[in-house]
Formats: sequence, C-alpha cells, structure tokens
Amino acid sequence: MEKQIVCINWGTRYGAPYINRLFSMVQQNITPPFRFVCFTDTRDGVHPDVTCFDLPPMPGFMPKNTMGKWPKSRLWAPELGDIQGPFLFVDLDVVITDSLDPFFEFGHPDDVILARNPAKPFHKLGQTSIYRMPVGALAPLQDLFAKDPQAVADKYRFEQHFVTKNAPNGIRFWPRAWVRHFRIDCIPPFPLNYLMPSRPRTGSRVIIFAGTLNPPDAIKGQYSAKVPHLAPAAHISRALKSPKKWRAIRQYFKPATWVQHIWDTAGQGTDSARHPD
Repeated sequence: MEKQIVCINWGTRYGAPYINRLFSMVQQNITPPFRFVCFTDTRDGVHPDVTCFDLPPMPGFMPKNTMGKWPKSRLWAPELGDIQGPFLFVDLDVVITDSLDPFFEFGHPDDVILARNPAKPFHKLGQTSIYRMPVGALAPLQDLFAKDPQAVADKYRFEQHFVTKNAPNGIRFWPRAWVRHFRIDCIPPFPLNYLMPSRPRTGSRVIIFAGTLNPPDAIKGQYSAKVPHLAPAAHISRALKSPKKWRAIRQYFKPATWVQHIWDTAGQGTDSARHPD
C-alpha cells in the first residue's frame, strides 16, 4: 500500500527550501511506494515530485494573539485534495534520523496517533509535529472550532491540546523513543550542556523543534536569533545581564554538527533530483 505523507506551508517562514528538504529526508527514510503531498499557498521552487494542493479553507477565522499553529486546523477537513484513508503528517522543521515505516505499521489505520508532549509529561498531552490519522477523523473538531475560534484558542492555547482533549474517538501516542524534542531530549542538562554536544537519543526516528528553535538554529548552536551562539564565558557574561539569569545561563548548547549533516545531505538530495547528471 502506498504511504501518504502530508505537510502544510503558509506564509514566508518556510517555503520551498523546507518543503524540499523534508521531501528528501522522507525519501531517504521510507520504503516505497510513497506519496509526498504539500498543502501550500505557494508552489514556487517546490520539487516536481511533491504533489501540491492549495490550502484548504480556514474554518471560521484565524484567532489572534494565540500560541498555537491554528492554520493546521485546515487539515481536519472531511476532504483533503484527493487523499483517501490514513496519512502521516510531518512538520516542515523536523529532522528525520531513521526509518518512517513503523509510523505506518503502528496501531489501527483508523487511529489518531500523536507524539507525546515532553514539556508536560504528566498532563498526557499530544504533540502534532508528527501525527497519523485517516482523512476526516477530526472533521467534528473543525465544526467545533469554527463556532468560536477565538474562544477555543483562548481556552486551549495550542491546537494540539485541543486535538488531545476533543478527538472524537480519543488519541494514541507513538512509542516515546520514536519522537524526540531537540531542546528537551537532545541537549545535555546544565552544566553538561557547556561540556558535551547534543545528540539524538537511541531509537529516535524524528527530532522535533518546538518554539523558535529550528534546525538552522541548532546547527549554529543558538536558541533563537535573539540568543546567538557565543563562547561559554561570553554566553554566561551575557546571561548574567538578563532579568532571567538562570534561564539565560541554561540556554547554551554547542553547534549540532549531526543536525547539520542531515540538513545538508537533504539539501543536496533535492538539488541532485532537480538537476540530474
């Protein structure tokens, strides 16, 4: 059976470079046949082997001043392009470290399966950086959300919390080892973060990047553009001037060369496919 991988792109933050890198990482870590689909507001520069559809309509309206990625609610629609049955959604800013095949074999095809949110493990919340569901499984949530998007966003803050609490038949979680959070799982705890490099955990298949820290930041060794990578002593000196000194001191890690290798290899993969010898 053909494996279906879906991603979504809107605005200017990601675009074709991220879509193409994700396609390349999937291609390198999956057993064919597979189909890679992107719902996007631009097709400029997207690899020709990526099937593109226009963004589905936004249910209701886009909430304001909220934390979550509420445009993802477009994918809860009862119909998605010409996709049928279960699909695996993957965020554009992940790093794939091992085969995706098990994500298609785990559980029942009708299940809604999310990653665990490692930031609040005792709350049993889901993380939608990588999830699987059949088309239309969350369509009732679109209707619920559309009635008052701002109220829903204000209550749940993140769309993944809304899904966790309201999926019609509940959710399941991937095995913990498969999906790891770069900041929480890969960076050594303080003070080892000043001495040891980050590393992917044994058994990980996908590394997710939440918040403002994404793969290019990990490659540079910075939490965000506002927290640039500095030598350890310079970082501590800068952190001591911060109102949140302890937090700022802990926001240090060495440049992630392993992320750079995967990221660069994926970039080369899309270039070679686009310009074959």
